[in-house]
Formats: sequence, C-alpha cells, structure tokens
Amino acid sequence: MLKGIAKIITRKLKKYCLLLSVYLNSLFVRFRFHALKPKHFPMAPIDPHSFTDSTHPLATHISLSFFFDFPSSTIHASALLTLPASYSGPLSLDIRALTVHSVIDPHKPSRPLSYVISHPDPIKGCHLTFTLSNAASVLILYSTSPSSSALQWLSLPQTFNKTLPFVYTQCHAIHARSVFPCQDTPAARVRYAAKLNVPRQLSAVMSARHVSRRDPIAGEGSALVSGDALWCSENRVVEEFVMEQPIPPYLFAFAVGELGFREVGPRTRIYSEAVPAVLESAATEFASTEDMIRQGEALFGPYVWERFDLLVLPPSFPYAGMENPRMTFVSPTVLKGDASGAQLVAHELAHSWTGNLITNKTNEHFWLNEGFTTYAERRIVEAVQGEDRAALNIGIGWRGLHKEMERFKDYLEVTKLKTNQEGVDPDDVYSRVPYEKGFQFLWRIERQVGRPAFDEFLKKYIATFKFQSIDTDTFLEFLKANLPGIEKEVDLVLWTEGTGIPPDAYEPVSNIYAKIVSMANEFKLGKMPGEDEVADWRGQEWELYLENLPRPVEPSQIVELNSRFRLAESKDYDVKVTFLLLAIASKCKDYLGEVERTLKEVGRKKYLVPLYRALVEGNGNEEEKILAKQVFAAARETYHPIAQGGIETILNKHC
Repeated sequence: MLKGIAKIITRKLKKYCLLLSVYLNSLFVRFRFHALKPKHFPMAPIDPHSFTDSTHPLATHISLSFFFDFPSSTIHASALLTLPASYSGPLSLDIRALTVHSVIDPHKPSRPLSYVISHPDPIKGCHLTFTLSNAASVLILYSTSPSSSALQWLSLPQTFNKTLPFVYTQCHAIHARSVFPCQDTPAARVRYAAKLNVPRQLSAVMSARHVSRRDPIAGEGSALVSGDALWCSENRVVEEFVMEQPIPPYLFAFAVGELGFREVGPRTRIYSEAVPAVLESAATEFASTEDMIRQGEALFGPYVWERFDLLVLPPSFPYAGMENPRMTFVSPTVLKGDASGAQLVAHELAHSWTGNLITNKTNEHFWLNEGFTTYAERRIVEAVQGEDRAALNIGIGWRGLHKEMERFKDYLEVTKLKTNQEGVDPDDVYSRVPYEKGFQFLWRIERQVGRPAFDEFLKKYIATFKFQSIDTDTFLEFLKANLPGIEKEVDLVLWTEGTGIPPDAYEPVSNIYAKIVSMANEFKLGKMPGEDEVADWRGQEWELYLENLPRPVEPSQIVELNSRFRLAESKDYDVKVTFLLLAIASKCKDYLGEVERTLKEVGRKKYLVPLYRALVEGNGNEEEKILAKQVFAAARETYHPIAQGGIETILNKHC
C-alpha cells in the first residue's frame, strides 16, 4: 500500500514539476521578449523602407574593418557603431543577407549580448535587435554573403584585363544593409572610417578620404572570423579611409580591383581598371570637369567635399552614374567620344549640393534629390556648353516624362512627386518622374519669380539645410517663407501631390529643338533626314529625333533609316538602344541579333529594362519572348544583382 501511495505521489510530483517547468520557462521567454523589445512595440519606423525606430538613438559614426575573401565572394567584417550618448534600451538595425557572429558591448567584451534577427521581409530584409545597458557604442562581428544585393564580385572574364578580380558596391536605394548593419535610411546621416584588407596586387577607392596604404598590423584582425593570421599574411595590404562629413548610408561606396588613374584637374582624378585606352578615353570625355565644378560653385555655393574623383566601372554597373561623395561611379557607356558624356558628370556633380549635401528624408521624397539635381545639371550644362545643348537635354527629358506617364497609367501614385511607398520596393518604381517632373516644378517656380530671385533662393536653401535630410513639406514651408505669395501663383499641392503632368509644365523652346521635332514629324510623311542636315549631329540630336518618331512605323522605313545612318551600330548607347526600341515596336526583326548583342554587353538598367520590356510586353511576340528568356539565362550572371531583380520582375510578369 505504501508503495502504491509513493507511486501516486511520484506521478503527481512529476506532473507538478512539469507544470512548474513550463510556467518558469514561459516567464523566462516573456522576460527575454521584454528585454529585447520595448513596451511601445510594434516599432515606430521613420522610413517605410527601414526598420529604424524613431524612439532609438541614431548612430553618429561607424568604424568598419573588411577582409575581402575573393574566392568565396565574401567579406568578413566588424562594425563599431557609436551613438551620440550612453543609452539603455533596445536598438534595431537593418541587415540583409548578413551572417551575424556576435554583438558586443566594447566595454564588456567577455559577455556578448543576446540578439534577435527577424524573419526576412521581401523588401526590407531583416532587423537585428539587441538591448544596450548604459552603452555609447556596440560592436558587431559578421560576414557578408555572395548574394549581397549591393555587391557585385566580377570573375576574371568580366573585367577589362581579365587577369585579376574586381568587386564594387551599389548601395542606393536600400542596399547598404547588405554590406554592414546600419540604420539604412537617408534620415540617418553618419560619418565613417574604414580599413579594407585586400590582396596586395589590388587597390581600393571609397566615397571617403584616402588616409594610407600600409601593411597589416598584428591584432587588428583578431576579432574577425577570418582571424589575425589571414589579416596579416604577406600577400595582403590595408587601405584606410575616413569620411568626416555625415552622409546617408546609400552613399557608402567602395571598389577593389587592379586600378589606374589619370589627373584631369586640380580636384579630379579619373580612375578605372588599369587599361590605358579606357583611362585616356575617360580623361578626354571628362576634361571639362573643373569648369563644371567652378560653375556649380558660382550657382550653388562652395564645393565642400574637397575632391571630385570619378571611377569608370566595368560594363555591368547598373546605372549611368552614382553620386558617391568624393568618388562618383560612372558606367563606361557614358564614354561617347564627343564630350557629351560630360553631361552625366554635370548631373552627378550637381548632387554634391542637392542630394549629398541636402538629402531626401525617405525615398517617398526622392524628387528632392533628383528634381533639384536635374535642374542644377541643366544650369551647369547651359553655362559650360550653351543654351542649345541644355535645351536638347530638357527636350529629351520632356519626351521621357511623357513616356513614363504612359508606363504608369495604371499606377498613378508613382507619377506624384510626394509618393506613398509603404510596401513598395524603391527599385521597382524607379523612373524618370522624380527627375523630370521635379525639374519641371522648379523650372515653373523660376519662370514665376525670375532667375535672379530663384538663384538667391537656391543658395539660401542649400545653406540652410546642408548636411540635413528633409521632406517635401519642409521644402514647401521654406519656399513659401522665402518667396512670399508663391502658393498663389503656382499650385504647390497639384505639383507635389497631384498625378500626371500639370498643365503649366513647359516644353522647351529653342531653334535646334524645334527643328529636330519638325524633322521627326516629317518622317511620318516618308521624308528621311538629308545627310547635310545631320552632318553635325551628336548623340543628343539623334536621340531626340528618334524619340519623337511615330511608333510603329513600317519595317522597311526602319531598314532604310539604318542603311543611311548606321544607328544600330552606334557607339552611343542612347542612340543605339533608342533605335532598337523603335525597331522592336515596329515589328522589324532584322535587328533582333543586335538586341541580343547589346543585352549581353551592357549592364546598365536604362538600356536593359526597356529592351527586355519591349521584347516581352503584349501579344503576338512569342519569338521575342523566347529570345528574352534565352538571353537573360545566358547573361544573368554578368548583371549586377539590382539589374537581375528588375529584369526578373519583368519576365515573371509577362512570361
């Protein structure tokens, strides 16, 4: 009997112990939850594309150490984030495709902090969350992934010399988080220092001041997963950089490869892979850079970034240019041989004031970067290259704006200047609208108040908000305060919150612009341009002419136009691709081979996206759809991840 009672007591004790264990475990889980997530959870984001919480302090400085492992397409790294003051509480950072090894309070290195990584969001990636206790800094040890959306690791055949590897970043719009943990929003400006440990036969450039190239120092790589032995091996060298001015994370940039350079001015070097032909071509194309810097200073105030260097990247670079401070990245497609590529330099230079110095607070206000910069670019071009050249630039933009309105006729939200991008990938809605509609808005204000008054306004605007990130409402309040009564003359709400093109937008007026548009209209009547009429045309004239031709036209007209002027073989990709798009729209299949070659030799989204879209949109084009899928399968790995994603979206939608 006693044995039976003992068994009953034992069973009940086990049951109670199990219940007690479950209860205590639930308390522990709840304790961890509250330790890691504040009482105001859910988060209070400041940006629809970031997990950055408005109640958390923003880092003021980041110290980075990178060990580049080319065979694995990986960077083993550390990031030391410094806060403005000691802080106790949770902190959330943006990450994407990063392997976090540990999170450490530098003052308590023996006790790594607990952290949580959220499930990945398809647009924003993950948020890394941990809790600090009276700490003013935090150290994160991590490694990047070969699938990092910001990094492209080029194999030897993808480089110019085909002998040494190459890697570069493209962090705009929300890809810095795939290189280092950060508050990846333009609202969070930050200074940084970086040590790049690279193979000795390579060199590095950054969007920062170069401090030194030196041998590794024992101990400085000990915390990294790669270890100090690899860091200090004989075949390695360290390049040190510092960015002393606060910049948004998307302007973080580096490139590592076999680099050479040419001096083209007191503040400018042209870098590229060490290929003399590329360097000489770029030096010739961008010879007027110093003149443009001086014109920019005359218009907008001092150039505060000290140097304006340029790096010509390999063909896979997905954009025409990226305005990284001190080191603008450009595509080799802008080397046109006629100095017209300098207009791209004018645009990226103008960002030194509008975009880099004053930045849109979130991508929903992207026009504050690009509309202002397009206006500033055209003012610089007008001063350096003349009014006719600026008018052609405006005319091409005017035509492009109308094309974008047609493209987004079923998604009018993105035809606004002030947009709602909640749940929207900024790469998916990238367009010319913020550039051209933003330009038109500022041009409308200039016409209303006069250029002298508007120039004074611009200088005051830049001086007031330099090194700040602002939104549309902040700009409009400043506009109304400094140009009193402007809201009575220009419908500011219609321009910033309305869809489409406002009725008081303005087509450019110039003799050369009017002549080219008239010649394009005559094409409808079967009249081709005479060779004497186009003898002095450069790429912009041809681009404007082709953009204004009707669509479609007879395939025989396409063939005749090309037989006269060899447009399909043009070295100016703006001309070539515009012609190929006309041929596709006109069902002229004679140039599908040239389309395929073009898609395989360039990586710039401006050319890839419209060509792929033209091949697959609509019905009755099965041959073109098959071609698009075959070409993408063959060329995919040569494209930057940003370009890959954009093309996959198009093919998934239409194929």
